[in-house]
Amino acid sequence: MSIKNIRLEVMQLLEKKVDSFMNDFLIPVEKIWQPSDLLPDSENETFFEDVTELREIAKELPYDFWVVLVGDTITEEALPTYESWLTEVEGVDSEGRNGWSKWVKHWTGEENRHGDVLNKYLYLSGRVNMREIEMTTQHLINDGFDIGTGKDPYKNFVYTSFQELATYISHNRVSQIAKKFGDKKLSKMCKLIAGDEMRHHHAYGEFVNQIFKVDPSEMMLAFQYMMKQKIVMPAHFLRESGQKISSAFEHFSDSAQRIGVYTASDYVEILQKLVGKWEIDKINGLTDEAEKARDYLMKLPARMAKISERLVIPEVENVFKWVQPALVK
Repeated sequence: MSIKNIRLEVMQLLEKKVDSFMNDFLIPVEKIWQPSDLLPDSENETFFEDVTELREIAKELPYDFWVVLVGDTITEEALPTYESWLTEVEGVDSEGRNGWSKWVKHWTGEENRHGDVLNKYLYLSGRVNMREIEMTTQHLINDGFDIGTGKDPYKNFVYTSFQELATYISHNRVSQIAKKFGDKKLSKMCKLIAGDEMRHHHAYGEFVNQIFKVDPSEMMLAFQYMMKQKIVMPAHFLRESGQKISSAFEHFSDSAQRIGVYTASDYVEILQKLVGKWEIDKINGLTDEAEKARDYLMKLPARMAKISERLVIPEVENVFKWVQPALVK
């Protein structure tokens, strides 16, 4: 039997558990928070006063913070790309007729709220150029992305396990910084988003854990493959208006590292957590090739930690079209 057919069989086996996965890792629509819970209420007579207060508090936040918040928002707003990518994964019915497609749709429904609330906050803040942000978002969706997984569910689940934890870290740190500068509403928004991302991380991590139980060697090789090529962030092809090739993502990453939102050390720590979460050192029944992959993965965090220590982050802020220095102190 081909590797592709084996993966399909494993996905069909796990599909029987999708309903329990949804009960464990997703929250019913009527019980989960919605963007309107966290923003000024347009039906309220105090709406304009509340917006004025939001704008005044927003003035205290520094330039790099706004760059990171905008980049995070654009990443969340490019959700159509991520949903269409997941529907093409082997074992997911792209026409929405099986358990895995049900998972993808409900996961998408939860993720959709993130870009929604952040976009509205940015719009009300008066600190950013919304049209430039909207154009960047449209470019990102138009351009799509290539995360190196193909349609392989094993590789895709490694990617989502890693990426969901990375977004948890980013949103949680933004929440902490917003609170430090007195923006309690933004802090609460980002903390709730971070909570969603952590639940999603646990979900995709459990999918990988279940695969390790039934197809350990191929799962190990998929994990090695993803870490050898490195995890590419969803917004890797970020570009501003009028640009075909852009260094926007690199500059966005520099801003994130300068203020400690997401760093090279975080990347290494996520890898370490995944190695521990899946108990890579204890997995039995591996082929010789998979044993070599395990050795590689066990040694990788230490090797990457040494490399991250040598990274030098530019001190100069890059000027983005999204955030004009004149609007931010």
